[in-house]
Amino acid sequence: MIDLTSSLYLGLRHDSRSVPGWAQLTTGVPAALAVAPAAGTVERRLAGLIGAETATMAPSTLHAFWDVFAAMGAREIYVDAGTYPIASWGAERARCSGSVVRTFGHHDPAALRHAVAAQRRGRRTANDGRLVVLADGFCPGCGRVAPVDRYLAIVAPAGGLVVVDDTQALGILGTPAWGHPYGRGGGGIARWLRLPSPSLLVVASLAKGFGVPVAAVAGSGAVVRRYVVRSETRVHCSPPSNAHLHAAIAAMRINAARGDALRMRLAGLVSQFRTMLGALGVPLTPGLFPVQTMGADTRLDLEMVHLRLAELGVKTVLNRPRCRQGVALSFIITAEHSEADITRVARAVQIAIAARSGAHRGTPMRVAMR
Repeated sequence: MIDLTSSLYLGLRHDSRSVPGWAQLTTGVPAALAVAPAAGTVERRLAGLIGAETATMAPSTLHAFWDVFAAMGAREIYVDAGTYPIASWGAERARCSGSVVRTFGHHDPAALRHAVAAQRRGRRTANDGRLVVLADGFCPGCGRVAPVDRYLAIVAPAGGLVVVDDTQALGILGTPAWGHPYGRGGGGIARWLRLPSPSLLVVASLAKGFGVPVAAVAGSGAVVRRYVVRSETRVHCSPPSNAHLHAAIAAMRINAARGDALRMRLAGLVSQFRTMLGALGVPLTPGLFPVQTMGADTRLDLEMVHLRLAELGVKTVLNRPRCRQGVALSFIITAEHSEADITRVARAVQIAIAARSGAHRGTPMRVAMR
């Protein structure tokens, strides 16, 4: 079975032999009282990688987004319509505390500007708190980077803040460089767009690009300190375990030593996949991001294709992108896949598509895959 469902994009697995040991799994106290020494190491390295002044750790993006809007004093929150649910849950929690939450068109700065202007025209008081925009840094549904620079241009002059969920891009996108399709370094959207802005706050899980289920909150010193001081989960929840922190340190070392080589290998595999499916006339979302998707515009029964691919030994992800209509079928490619894997997947897609009119739902397919 070829598995195209894992988001471990660089293939980092962190088995027990490769992760440095630790004296105890957890400190037994919340982060508000004491921070494990390994946390400081991870925070410094991540801040440098992302291009932020400082960073702090959280057990997950859910913990971070639970706190971030209240910590920032957000009273107006504008949510890009394609934002991942966990980040949106944080905005909904802020709504329960009295914040105004508005959704605007996906990757549409003009819609954001209009929504901000309309809200501010109807505002009754002179100081309603901070204006915050929430968006994903990269949208795998449509294969596009968010126009974060244009969002910043709208809100920064008013003292606002753009909060970006950069879970997809961290570890993959980096500083643009000739010959490197994903850029270099893997620092995420701030590096890709060259945005060293004090009005940008990055929240990102390391679970995808770096293979560690732990999160970072990175930005200017003032903004991150405010988050740290006001965070409720740092008081009431356990901090990231030493196991996760040491795995993150291992991931940073691997990234520094051979991350760019892994990203180049990944880009080559994705390019091969796109070329082979292009030859079959199968349209995919644009770009070389490792999540490659067939949308409803293919006019295929994607649920049937998904089932037939499974019968042929290829696991894929059937999903509904937040930014597009209808069902989509995604193929997630990692640096662990081989060129032979990609060739087999392309052959399976060809068979699944060719057989769509000749088989009934649920009919087993017995096809030799060499």
